[in-house]
Amino acid sequence: MRPSRSNEVEADHFSWHIIKDIFPYLIEYKRRVLFALGFMVLAKVASVGLPFILKYIVDGIDTSQFDQASLLVVPVGLVLAYGLVRLSNVVFGEIRDVLFGRVTERSIRRISLNVFKHLHNLDLEYHLDRRTGGLARDIERGASGINFLMRFMVFNIVPTLLEITMVIGVLLYNYSIGFAGISLFAIAGYITFSVKTTDWRVKFIREANKADSSSNNHAIDSLLNYETTKYFSNEDFEAARYDKDLEAWEVAKRKNRLSLFALNGGQACIIAIAITAMMMLAAYNVAQGDMTLGDFVLINAFIMQIFLPLNFLGFVYREIKGSLANIEHLFSLMSIKPKIFDADDAKELNVVSGKIDFNNINFCYNKKRQIISNVSFSVHAGEKVAIVGPSGHGKSTLMKLLFRFYDVNDGSICIDGQDIKKVTLKSLRRAIGVVPQDTVLFNESIFENVRYGNPSSSDEEVYKAIKLAHLDEFIKLLPDGVKTVVGERGLKLSGGEKQRVAIARTIIKNPPILIFDEATSSLDSHSEQAILAAFREISQNSTSLVIAHRLSTIVDADRIIFINNGVIAEEGSHSALLEKKGLYAALWEAQLNNEHSS
Repeated sequence: MRPSRSNEVEADHFSWHIIKDIFPYLIEYKRRVLFALGFMVLAKVASVGLPFILKYIVDGIDTSQFDQASLLVVPVGLVLAYGLVRLSNVVFGEIRDVLFGRVTERSIRRISLNVFKHLHNLDLEYHLDRRTGGLARDIERGASGINFLMRFMVFNIVPTLLEITMVIGVLLYNYSIGFAGISLFAIAGYITFSVKTTDWRVKFIREANKADSSSNNHAIDSLLNYETTKYFSNEDFEAARYDKDLEAWEVAKRKNRLSLFALNGGQACIIAIAITAMMMLAAYNVAQGDMTLGDFVLINAFIMQIFLPLNFLGFVYREIKGSLANIEHLFSLMSIKPKIFDADDAKELNVVSGKIDFNNINFCYNKKRQIISNVSFSVHAGEKVAIVGPSGHGKSTLMKLLFRFYDVNDGSICIDGQDIKKVTLKSLRRAIGVVPQDTVLFNESIFENVRYGNPSSSDEEVYKAIKLAHLDEFIKLLPDGVKTVVGERGLKLSGGEKQRVAIARTIIKNPPILIFDEATSSLDSHSEQAILAAFREISQNSTSLVIAHRLSTIVDADRIIFINNGVIAEEGSHSALLEKKGLYAALWEAQLNNEHSS
């Protein structure tokens, strides 16, 4: 089972260890990162140099007393230098973005791909417990969080700190300690206020996010169950439930907006007081003759350079906290260990004849309920063995154990004498073709859904599989033929049509071992007979294990095994089991009576 994790953003502290998890992905482009950082420093040096040029321009104009020659020689040259430095600032910043952009995009690509592969490697138990919508959001938010964190750490936080340090150093070196002191005091107050207020606001953000998720969940759930809503005329009930969620969202957003007002207002107040104090000090020094008019302009420019970036601090701080939490959710997926995995010395499965042995196996999903108890039987090469019995007594579980969706608790399952626990999962599953009871298709064309059984197969092989599965007559009735898109999870097709696609997909895989799990349960009698004929044709050279509810589909099986309460109750051919007049015979009789009565 996967670790229990809340979807709420646990953002009460910075998860800086996430940086350590991301760092290996940056190493691949370390030279590019260093170049990007170099251009970032150049951009900030140019930015800090701009106020000095502006100072010299103003002083040049002031001291020239508007002398025409001086005005042309001194200030114009400085104005040109000012334009060049400002252009350099922008160009260096753009080069930095281009260099680092590829690093960010490649890192996100690699991390997302690794998470995707890891999820496919997790066992069936995890995927039965997962919530697909939440999982998709974790991946999406994690990727966005990585992008935000990298860009704002490199392009906002670090440059701002670098620029503030450089400006305060200049103020301290060139002017009185008063300017540097006011700047430091204001920055410290701004940061403290922003952090404290943002932490206070987190609860309102969480309430808004929770209400938003709840309303979206209910809306999507209601729309997915559109027909059920209509069957029970519950449109008003669904609307009222949705509106209740929207009301909670509205209240939470109002609290969030008011708290944001308090944050922005407080930040603006701190900045206004600091700017006013520094401008008053600069004006006083100019009046006393200790500073020139150019110095006054320089101080004003530096104030803008210090405090304007700080306006984003509250936003950046809040978003970085959220990003770190989202990235942590993403990396937590990578920390989940699959229960089913290859042994260290696992070898490729070598299928010679396809004989399957179930050797005294025991299995339970949890300790409270035993599903399979001491079951032993063999399916010989080329043999067709049917597993029948009441629902919920372990028939489909045997298929899942053979496919290694789960591992047996005791005993072993062997193919051609090879314990399936000691062979690679890929080679095992490559050797087994499954036609499941509940077929789920991709939202693509019928043709591509069939080809999915063997992506490298030719068009001719796909058409052959379609014909063997008796899909061709149905496809001829469709306006777009094999190019017909089946819809999400194949919802545009009927149950029987989806099963035929699944059968064609298994045919094109051409495995030595076939498993049919209630594979004709959704077919009418005519289609069922056609499919059974196709089964007999394609399984001539394969070992077949058939899990059946309708006994009429397995009368030709070489052997029938009746599973009852997780144990083998009866075993034999169809005729032999009828002669026993036991559980199988009683079930056969009951199904015959149901067919006659209907």
